[in-house]
Amino acid sequence: MPNVVLWGRLLAGAASVCVAPSAIAAPQASREAELEVRLQQLEIAMAALRSELADTRAAQRTMADQAAASAEAAQKAQARVAALEAKPAAPVEGFNVGGTTVRLNGFIKTVASGTRYDDGSVATGSLGKDFYLPQTIPVGGRSSKDFVAHGKQTRLWLSTATSVGTHTLKGLVEFDFQTSAGTQGSQRTTNGYNLALRRGFVTFDNLLVGQEWSNFQYVAALPESTDFVGATEGTVFVREAQVRYTKRLSPATTLSVSAENPETASITTASPALVENDQDRTPDFTARLTLTEDSGELSLAGVIRDLSADNGVASDTALGWGVSAAGKIGFGPDKRHDLRFMASYGDGIGRYLGLNFAPDAVFAGTPGSRLETVRNFAGFAALRIGWTPVLRSSIIGSYNKANYPSGIVIPDLANLRAWSTAVNLFWTLANGFDVGAEYRHGERKLASGSSGQLDRIEFAAKYTF
Repeated sequence: MPNVVLWGRLLAGAASVCVAPSAIAAPQASREAELEVRLQQLEIAMAALRSELADTRAAQRTMADQAAASAEAAQKAQARVAALEAKPAAPVEGFNVGGTTVRLNGFIKTVASGTRYDDGSVATGSLGKDFYLPQTIPVGGRSSKDFVAHGKQTRLWLSTATSVGTHTLKGLVEFDFQTSAGTQGSQRTTNGYNLALRRGFVTFDNLLVGQEWSNFQYVAALPESTDFVGATEGTVFVREAQVRYTKRLSPATTLSVSAENPETASITTASPALVENDQDRTPDFTARLTLTEDSGELSLAGVIRDLSADNGVASDTALGWGVSAAGKIGFGPDKRHDLRFMASYGDGIGRYLGLNFAPDAVFAGTPGSRLETVRNFAGFAALRIGWTPVLRSSIIGSYNKANYPSGIVIPDLANLRAWSTAVNLFWTLANGFDVGAEYRHGERKLASGSSGQLDRIEFAAKYTF
């Protein structure tokens, strides 16, 4: 269209020059002057038209360049979109059933250990063969050796999540095969083992109801070990039914309180065998304050208990209490190193420490006898060193001491003290697949002063999914 307008103006100017003024009578000089003026006007118009035509062509070239650039950018964008669409989508975790998301996770773990006992042997089927349990270290016999391999610590858990308005209702059920003696299969043939409940609870916002780790225990402090527990004698270790409420006090501080299933574990003046007194009248009450920072985590917990025993001949109650401080502090490159620790002290909290290494109380069970509480101290420290992103070690030290009440008879075979040290090396062969080796030395001492020791080399392979 701009070219048509330009050519129209040019033709109009030319026409005005070519029209003969024959109808007007004028002198020749006047006509020549008039023609000269018109020629000058025509030249000016032609120059303007040429300039306008050049500007139009330049604008057209710019528009063409811009169109080409836009087309190239569009092609590049389409190529990027196609490349993104070609990438595989992230795997969907779990599956949906009636508005509930269900996930199955767990790990497969195989353990093999060779043990030398200095002072006797461990009975067939004892849990002390499967993992380090200081109260099973034999005392007062000849030295013996033992080799055991099993997959009992393989673990499965099923978690659920259901949206309820603006809230989420969650659930978890966890099992393994590390059951109590008497429910285990024969090593001679099939090595079949029963599935055992570990945890089973639901949460709704800040509320938890069900079987879970005791609120008195800080699970995150447990060191990495080939063993089932690791720092067994030095840690709080209890799973039980409870009602727990958790409140975030600040971005870094959390308070949790709970009422948990009670159970008083006592021995008598005549026997060191633990008695489960099932006459408890009130729950165990716990509270835990947790501080979480970039450098690590710290926990301070307390428990109050109402101990009770009644054998039909005599009965009594007593107050039990305990405090526990624990933490995990990372340092070094990418925080590959960390220090983990726990220290617990109390009166009448034996069943919470070291898988009930010592009793809560001593109860003679004779008319007029009292329920005498036992003071306990337990603790551990573990240094984890990340040699490389896939190679790491832990050095572990653990201790437990029972202080029995004075003035009463204590059975000679009652557990008095236990300690152990361990060092290990773990290697991550692939994402989720770890192998490790560990050496452990442990010692158990009785109220009589007798003691026994073990030395164990253990290997483990674990695939987590």
